[in-house]
Amino acid sequence: MSRGTLYDKVWDRHTVTTLPNGQDQLFVGLHLIHEVTSPQAFGMLRERDIEVARPDLTHATVDHIVPTADQSRPLGDDAAEEMMSELEQNVKAAGIEFDDPTTGNQGIVHVIGPEQGLTQPGMTIVCGDSHTSTHGAFGALAFGIGTSQIRDVLATQSIAMDKQRVRQIRVTGELSEHVGAKDIILTIIRELGTDGGVGHVYEYAGEAIESLGMEGRMSICNMSIEGGARAGYVNPDETTYEWLRDTEAFADDPERFEELRPYWESIKSDDDAEYDDVVEIDGSAIEPCVTWGTTPGQVAGVTEPIPDPTELPEAKRETARRAQEHMRVEPGETMNGYEIDVAFLGSCTNARLSDLRTAASFLEGRTVHPDVRAMVVPGSQRVKAAAEAEGLDAVFTDAGFDWRDAGCSMCLGMNEDQLDGDEACASSSNRNFVGRQGSKDGRTVLMSPVMVVAAAVTGEVTDVRTLPEVTVA
Repeated sequence: MSRGTLYDKVWDRHTVTTLPNGQDQLFVGLHLIHEVTSPQAFGMLRERDIEVARPDLTHATVDHIVPTADQSRPLGDDAAEEMMSELEQNVKAAGIEFDDPTTGNQGIVHVIGPEQGLTQPGMTIVCGDSHTSTHGAFGALAFGIGTSQIRDVLATQSIAMDKQRVRQIRVTGELSEHVGAKDIILTIIRELGTDGGVGHVYEYAGEAIESLGMEGRMSICNMSIEGGARAGYVNPDETTYEWLRDTEAFADDPERFEELRPYWESIKSDDDAEYDDVVEIDGSAIEPCVTWGTTPGQVAGVTEPIPDPTELPEAKRETARRAQEHMRVEPGETMNGYEIDVAFLGSCTNARLSDLRTAASFLEGRTVHPDVRAMVVPGSQRVKAAAEAEGLDAVFTDAGFDWRDAGCSMCLGMNEDQLDGDEACASSSNRNFVGRQGSKDGRTVLMSPVMVVAAAVTGEVTDVRTLPEVTVA
């Protein structure tokens, strides 16, 4: 087993006891909740007349079902209004802070935690959402949990878990131009498989990882779960500390920042830490990546041929064949030139301010293809406000994108933002499962924000590196 890693240190420091079944009971430093997975858990507490143990360590928002076109109440969808009302009642009764749309702080749960400084190194963080792994970018252990576990955390501020093995993934070298975090994590999942991380947490390291800003690190940790890992993290460093220093948690309290920093330093993996496995990937060899199938592991570089199922390992052949039939692609072709109907820029993977800035820099002076429906959904109200202050909204709307309010939106299609029929979508989200974006016949192609822009303006999957220069007046 691993020794001296951040995972080992944080796990040991949060272990309350070892249970008779062999699991460890971990204290939870931050419990994030939203409207979809928490109502049943609160109901279970009421049935047992149990109060929330630590409302001060619990934080709520609404993201999955909230509309992005019109958030006025009551919500247009009756089920969405019911979930919203239920969350409001539960958090009010428990005394839990709630970032509802009237606060200016509402947004995707994995965006608001980091931007407010709630997410910090060395924490244990849980949420009833699989992409809780996002918070590992700060050197936290962050896990998605189910409804019964949400109940347990609300009642006890602790959770029973099995310890995992630790795999270090070193991404070496310097990334090529227009290659970013999304391309790194898609490459990792392609190389190791969607089940390659089962039984593991991933520690991301190497020059290519260290060169990323916090937003890029969050994108990578966010999709750890797509590779089968229980969690993913990056050791905290100066990049981490600079981000935290500017959040509201510390901007007006520099003394607290300095008090916590020694702890943050202490939980980093030791130089001689032992890992259960180490994988090295050459970052300089990565090119812009896109999915060709219906899992995040069915990936190719934009100029690479789609694989022939008969040449894949036997266990993957039938899945690949069905995926290619659904996506209407042929072995030997590339995804370059694949026609799209929708361009979606959003999700907890790629809807932060830096994502929007980068996308807008490629979009300025260009126009969305007339056959493409394009939308931008900022990750939070704060992201939206900051983008508008910089004029990014005008860049998107002038080009033909629809500028929306914050929410999960078309990532999973639980609100009105859905694919229609067999539409093909260039998406900056994290999953391309059949039916994921609201239509069982819809086709999702995962890619980076700049690749979404390239597809939006050309009407097809396009290597962003080939876009001609434009002159902006």
